[in-house]
Amino acid sequence: MTTSRATDPTTADPDSAFRELFEATYDDLLVFVERRAYHAVAEDVVAETFLIAWRRLDEVPKPLGEARAWLFTVARNVLHNRQRSDQRQQSLALRVLQEPDASSNAEADLAATRVDLVKAWQRLSPADQEVLTLTAIEDLTGPQAAQVLGISRPAFSLRLLRARRRLRQHLGQRPNSEPTNVPAPAGPSRRGGSA
Repeated sequence: MTTSRATDPTTADPDSAFRELFEATYDDLLVFVERRAYHAVAEDVVAETFLIAWRRLDEVPKPLGEARAWLFTVARNVLHNRQRSDQRQQSLALRVLQEPDASSNAEADLAATRVDLVKAWQRLSPADQEVLTLTAIEDLTGPQAAQVLGISRPAFSLRLLRARRRLRQHLGQRPNSEPTNVPAPAGPSRRGGSA
């Protein structure tokens, strides 16, 4: 196709404008959602996202980069709505299946954590993972990522800074060290000295 959404949005009818948007962004959007959900769920989320885009085509930004960020935002919201619904349905089943010693298993897993990127990444909160993914993997600019999250550019910059700091902290932890999100106990120093 020779025309692009960014260069000639006024000459295209709604069908061809939507088709151009779909063809230009489908693969990126599917990968974006697949990083957050199973493939079958991702396809449904992407389909729902494009349905919303079709219904609200006049609200989709014309430059392709901004349209892509807009679609990521919609997909993220659709996915969060779906996840909240799934969590409500699964919480009863999880309570029934939960073993009484499940918390001790979690502590053993934490003690066995090795210092590598995969384990450090797993210890990050979903919010930290998302902030890092938007810039490092999805290749969005700071302003675009802020738009996806629905926050200001300075707020995004601060979240990104904190997420990077926590990732570095997790990478530097040893298996028997305390997690960074647990406050150190108050009182005398651990070195054996008294205050």
